[in-house]
Amino acid sequence: MTTQHEASRHLAAVSVAEAITALPGPFQQHNLAAVNDTTVVRLARLEGEFPWHHHDEDELFLCWDGSFEIQLEGHNPVVLKAGELFVVPRGMRHRPVADKTAHVLLIEHPDTKQYGS
Repeated sequence: MTTQHEASRHLAAVSVAEAITALPGPFQQHNLAAVNDTTVVRLARLEGEFPWHHHDEDELFLCWDGSFEIQLEGHNPVVLKAGELFVVPRGMRHRPVADKTAHVLLIEHPDTKQYGS
């Protein structure tokens, strides 16, 4: 899979569709692009329930295809469909849940841990 740094060296686009076919399994993230060494764009396939967790920074979810919800501790869940995004505020416990396969782009710090802090 080509990262943005590799793509920029070759001046080629990164195909999200091709990256989706190469994902090894549910909830296993793949870095697609790095931006200014401060942000990374990650791709993941969602299936089922991810564990509850939180991050010390905001986390942006952009639904690429399918539909899923982000359950938020103490709040109503947010349902995302293709083309919709939601930012989970830093420190808020949450988990994505997908009844059917969905794909998500995550925009976050490069050092953000998948299972939170």
